Amino acid sequence: MTTHTLGLEPNLYNYLLSISLREPEILTQLRQETAQHPMARMQIAPEQGQLMAWLVELLRAKKTLDIGVFTGYSSLVVALALPTDGKVVACDVSEEFSAIARRYWQQAGVANKIDLHIAPALETLDRLLAAGEAESFDFAFIDADKSNYDNYYERSLQLIRAGGMIAIDNVLWSGRVADPQVQDNRTKKIRAFNHKLHQDKRISLSLLPIADGLTLALKN
Repeated sequence: MTTHTLGLEPNLYNYLLSISLREPEILTQLRQETAQHPMARMQIAPEQGQLMAWLVELLRAKKTLDIGVFTGYSSLVVALALPTDGKVVACDVSEEFSAIARRYWQQAGVANKIDLHIAPALETLDRLLAAGEAESFDFAFIDADKSNYDNYYERSLQLIRAGGMIAIDNVLWSGRVADPQVQDNRTKKIRAFNHKLHQDKRISLSLLPIADGLTLALKN
């Protein structure tokens, strides 16, 4: 996991941010506070957040999923990009982490757009499906426990409409997926997941080398 794009030396990365990043102050504040957190490496990169906001606008999304909230950057950047009647269904298991997220959502004036579910994400996604919300979402972001990526993807694929998009974080896994010497369970899970999506005819696919690797899956 990384808070900036892999493979760019510092001067080039800082230049990239200086001529492209248009980060609202509230997001900068959240990112700076999260940088002091013991689990700061779980924070998404700001250039990735900006891309996600741009995709939400491009899709003209109104209803989105955020699977893995942490301190709330991804849900906040999406909520800010949504129209006034937009909605983020956010899934996390940590009251502690999401308390930071709630504070920033409130400060940004978007708390009314975000429906937070503190429960295992698969339970929340299954409840949404049982409630008849299949094919009603426009966009989903997956950034939670890697062992369940395939399960989150399959549920999201059911919940997303045709022409909707799923974005999946950490698919390059700090380069470990390309190292045959690395055989831990999480790395093997991500490798298998990446291979599955490469072969999946239900989607159009692009893997971007931004941040820690971001797969974009457009539902056919």
